[in-house]
Amino acid sequence: MKIIKFTSKEKYRYKRKVIIKDLILKIFVGIHDFEKIEKQRVKFNIEITSDPNLLPEKKNLNTIINYEKVINDIKKLTDNKHHELLENLADKLFDQIFKNKNVKKINLKIEKLDIIKEAGSVGIEVSKIKS
Repeated sequence: MKIIKFTSKEKYRYKRKVIIKDLILKIFVGIHDFEKIEKQRVKFNIEITSDPNLLPEKKNLNTIINYEKVINDIKKLTDNKHHELLENLADKLFDQIFKNKNVKKINLKIEKLDIIKEAGSVGIEVSKIKS
């Protein structure tokens, strides 16, 4: 018996990610009274994996994930709005970013930078995959 090997037409497999690293914004977040009165520094790190089968086109921005739009969306969600928990804020960010049909997976890390003196930061890290 002879084994026949089929060669794949695909030469490469790859993932494409948009990375937003160390975005620091002053926002209202937290359950304590003082966190509702004064903004605090919060750091966002986001990895957005897109559909690798969709090739970017120069003149069609709908084929990419625009990191500037993602940052502006984060600013809109956090500007002068209070979020009780980082988890609630994360869910709202996921909902907003997944509106882009090209997004397949999001890794999100949100950290409060100044809330605990003894720690460099405290926060959450969450991943979500579109099913």
